[in-house]
Amino acid sequence: MSTLICGSIAYDNIMVFPGRFRDHILPEQIHILNVSFLVPELRREFGGCAGNIAYNLRLLGEDPLVMGTVGDDSLLYFERFKRLGIRLDCVRQVPQTLTAQAFITTDLDDNQITAFHPGAMNHSHENTITPKLGAGLAIVAPDGKEGMIRHARELADLGIPFMFDPGQGLPMFSGSELLAFVEQASYVAVNDYEGRLLEDRTGRKLEQLATGLKALILTRGAEGSVIFAGGERIDIPCARAKAVVDPTGCGDAYRAGLLHGIASGLDWQKTGRLASLMGAIKVASRGGQNHSVSRDEIQSLFRQNFGSSL
Repeated sequence: MSTLICGSIAYDNIMVFPGRFRDHILPEQIHILNVSFLVPELRREFGGCAGNIAYNLRLLGEDPLVMGTVGDDSLLYFERFKRLGIRLDCVRQVPQTLTAQAFITTDLDDNQITAFHPGAMNHSHENTITPKLGAGLAIVAPDGKEGMIRHARELADLGIPFMFDPGQGLPMFSGSELLAFVEQASYVAVNDYEGRLLEDRTGRKLEQLATGLKALILTRGAEGSVIFAGGERIDIPCARAKAVVDPTGCGDAYRAGLLHGIASGLDWQKTGRLASLMGAIKVASRGGQNHSVSRDEIQSLFRQNFGSSL
């Protein structure tokens, strides 16, 4: 059975300004801000949570099924999915829209100014999950708000276990909406900031929320991660990265490791360590989908980092 990935498909336009924003923005004139930055370096990367997660699952030998929406400019992404062997059955092209896009400008101090255009992502609720898809596991990752709500409800009604991954979309939801997601999901994955926001919005501690789940996973960057499962707290160490180049997509790589571990029946110690390793592999390259590693190399790196085989 396939793992269904519900989430965004996007292009990331990344620009580097060879200066510092603070040298061009006058605080006393912020009310009439009008600035322009010359950006000699521009990269266009394949991104979006669903695209990134599916890419990492392919590295792990999985056959993910992506459910997302794209616009009239989707040809390059369609060609990429075909090259990777990722099925397009559930990717809907919405006429007269653009694929979701992020425009990110970074200065020499690593400050960022980002604009995000959701485009076709706003139509994600037009996709429907049915038993015919043959999904045995799923993830509801950041996407259009209506789509996330609909897909969580459909998965719960069909009895398909799924992971709720609110990501940067978490602020869109009220406390009651977030509690509904948690009640429907089998797993929840958040980073430390999202975890604090989830606690604030719902009025419940993560440990409380975890009692109704098979597992709640909290990532903490360089401090590793924590998995609350079966009434226990399982601390997961970080894997060693060859280099720290770009964190973009690390969370998605981590979630791919989680999904693979769950689908393969691994225990939480190995699942968490695999997820940590996938994040470490990703951080050593720019963009969310430019790292390349074989299954044998993943096995070898796992043994080097954790002293055991997968």
